[in-house]
Amino acid sequence: MYSLSVGRDFVAQHFLTVPDPGPEGEVHSHRYRAEVRFSGPELDEYGYLVDIDAVDDALDALDDRYRDTLLNDLPEFEGQNPSVERFARHFADRVEDRVPTDVPTELTVRMWEDDDAWASHRREL
Repeated sequence: MYSLSVGRDFVAQHFLTVPDPGPEGEVHSHRYRAEVRFSGPELDEYGYLVDIDAVDDALDALDDRYRDTLLNDLPEFEGQNPSVERFARHFADRVEDRVPTDVPTELTVRMWEDDDAWASHRREL
């Protein structure tokens, strides 16, 4: 099995909408780190699992979308608590839409919300 991973750091804001969220119910910032990993058993004719430049381009676009943004205001979080778990899934949706996935068979997004806590979303392609 081959894997290729690319990461990006950015700051975004959110507030939790669960009952009794405590201080997390107020708008606050996180320094997120998104790690995108593609995996698969084969390489393409050029020896690539996925083109790193394509992944970088997708992460540039997602950096532009999320950096310094209040996640609660974005359409993908409408009516949802903007947890780090949901953020990882929504991020994966957008990565999959932007990166050709003819060769890899799996995508995992690990979203760190600080130095100690992360959530991930994994899907078959």
